[in-house]
Amino acid sequence: MTMGGVVTDGEDALLRVDGLSTVIGNVRRPQTILEDVSFAVAPGEVLGVVGESGSGKSMLALTLMNLLPRPIRRTAGRIALGGTDLTGLSDRAWRDYRGRDMAMIFQEPMTSLNPVMRIGRQIMEVLVRRRGMSGRAAEQEAIRLLERVEISSPRERIRAYPHELSGGMRQRAMIAIALAANARLLIADEPTTALDVTIQAQILDLLRQLQAEMGMALILITHDLGVVAEMAHRVMVLYAGRVAELAPVEDTFYQPRHPYTRALLDSIPSVEARRERLATIEGSVPVAGAMPPGCRFAPRCPLAREACTQAPPPVMPVGDGHGVACIAPFGYELPEGVARRGAA
Repeated sequence: MTMGGVVTDGEDALLRVDGLSTVIGNVRRPQTILEDVSFAVAPGEVLGVVGESGSGKSMLALTLMNLLPRPIRRTAGRIALGGTDLTGLSDRAWRDYRGRDMAMIFQEPMTSLNPVMRIGRQIMEVLVRRRGMSGRAAEQEAIRLLERVEISSPRERIRAYPHELSGGMRQRAMIAIALAANARLLIADEPTTALDVTIQAQILDLLRQLQAEMGMALILITHDLGVVAEMAHRVMVLYAGRVAELAPVEDTFYQPRHPYTRALLDSIPSVEARRERLATIEGSVPVAGAMPPGCRFAPRCPLAREACTQAPPPVMPVGDGHGVACIAPFGYELPEGVARRGAA
């Protein structure tokens, strides 16, 4: 598959997304949310998806899972999982893949878990429906899954309701539900946002360990570029519903080619570089229905020129596995005294 001229994967890709677009509103006045999003994820690969709030990250996850709330709808594009074109399936057929072959960890477990159903029952529901287990076998497997996600006293916890668990335990329970059907693709939408720093680290370590053990493809949506640097193999930068840059993680941090990617990196606080004020990106992400006609980032870009306002630039290759949607992508020099990771 190609993405605006960029070869994004080999023949072994598990997930292929090509030209995905979603809108909100009626047919006469649709408002774009995602536009022409293309990428691929291989088995065992971690793809980090980053961008400001309003860039379309969570909407991408919901589109991939076919969980779009009305009146949002997919208008174009292809989603293929393991060679099967899911976009050509009925909603009922898509449900057979959701939870079995692809699973999602939602941002806020308290609103995603059923508050009146015990944790064990919610895990067992997946095991019975997706793996055909009986009640007793499902209960034993639910206990094993809680042990696997490092919940203490799992035999007691399966009888707990969500409100009886801490935030970290609820997120671990969500991970157990996602793992219950042995999904090949896991989408984690800001899985640590509502947790304190210590618990965040534990959850991320757990995800990294489970992903490596099971060989799952993982799409990790996050605001935290530090998390992406540690966990991801490749990074997709979204801005206003379009792909701004897609690159190996090393290139993203040490050779960003899009002004938006560079602005995100420059805004990260540093203990080494002392500044009177933190760097910020002037302006805000445009909302659906108010997208600029050209490059979505042009109104905020200090390097914008007249040509940037004409039409959205496609993602074009600028290096090995590195694509950028900019009419004049630039190089990036490391600050003095900072070495590339892995360098002697």
